[in-house]
Amino acid sequence: MPRAMVLCAGYGTRMRPLTEERPKPLLPFGDRTLLEHVLEGLGREFLPALVNAHHLPAVFIELTRGWDAIADVMVESEILGTAGGVAGARGRLGPAPVVVTNGDVLARVSVDALLASTPRDGVCLAVAPRVLGAGTVGLGARGEVVRLRGERFGTEVASGDYVGTLGLGEEALAALPESGCLIGDVTLPLLRRGAGVVTLPVSGHWFAPGDGIGAYLDEHRAWLAERASSSYVAPDARVASGVELVGSVIGAGATVSGVGRLEGVVVWPGARAEAPLADAVVTTRGNVVRRPSD
Repeated sequence: MPRAMVLCAGYGTRMRPLTEERPKPLLPFGDRTLLEHVLEGLGREFLPALVNAHHLPAVFIELTRGWDAIADVMVESEILGTAGGVAGARGRLGPAPVVVTNGDVLARVSVDALLASTPRDGVCLAVAPRVLGAGTVGLGARGEVVRLRGERFGTEVASGDYVGTLGLGEEALAALPESGCLIGDVTLPLLRRGAGVVTLPVSGHWFAPGDGIGAYLDEHRAWLAERASSSYVAPDARVASGVELVGSVIGAGATVSGVGRLEGVVVWPGARAEAPLADAVVTTRGNVVRRPSD
């Protein structure tokens, strides 16, 4: 049985109009989709994983057809929330503890360490360190959660950002509501009654490319920098000889024509772009989505 679930059922409203063409987890990012990066990050031991979907379900199923890393795409006719989505898959997950991760956040989480730290009656949140008092989570001396969504449960000695991955213990998994949120409707009630809510530190840069078009373009720059590459061109993409690529990502089967610079541009698989162009996304359907002005 799968021991991992990837949450992909959101609408991706902050990424419109890109998410009018593809569900957010299937947005191209670098050399593959966001979801492919997330699945790879789980590691072979936790694959294939269950995945849920709601927005553009036919597109989701078509684009992921044949992926060995996915055990099944569970389409929700109505969005159940992050807790409800896992509850709906509960009979197909196990044995606990299990890992649940967002399909649009890229972070280097040791899943083995996460599950080893997960209490039977609670959850373990993967958290990237921040300066004291900052971030979405406040931590106590033992790494336990003492601040979450404005509520306090102890003395805060360190802080961090929850990066969208958590471990669910056996009792917490069994008690999930049929709809609702893993943080607001599961983790906070656990904290209020003193059950185990602990954290696992996450090191290194983590990406949340789904925070708007500007962030999506910026995270591509970070991805290129991490690879020490000025640009990326998929092996079967075609770029005209008169085009100069600067900080751009050209997807599989894409074509770039024209003369001049293509700077800070993401060209989706199968898309056609024309230089000169800067700070924009060119989608497979031919839409040119420019970085919003401040």
